[in-house]
Amino acid sequence: MKKLSVLLLGITLLATSFISCSEDDAVDCNCGLITSDNVQNYSVTIRNNCSGNEETFVLSQGDWMNAHPGSDYCITNISNW
Repeated sequence: MKKLSVLLLGITLLATSFISCSEDDAVDCNCGLITSDNVQNYSVTIRNNCSGNEETFVLSQGDWMNAHPGSDYCITNISNW
């Protein structure tokens, strides 16, 4: 019984090590937290997830309507900032 418990514990630890290293946990350096927005020019200021830098991006009116301060947003036409 003791050997079976040790075996099950080993299998459990092995399985969780594979799950915890999935690609879903990777940080996307094109994304960040919207810290502010501006209705005059449909811009948002985003704090980058990787560098911590903040940059302002002008969006289309439709995209701006869906980009809310406090939420994550990705800019896809640049590599990072």
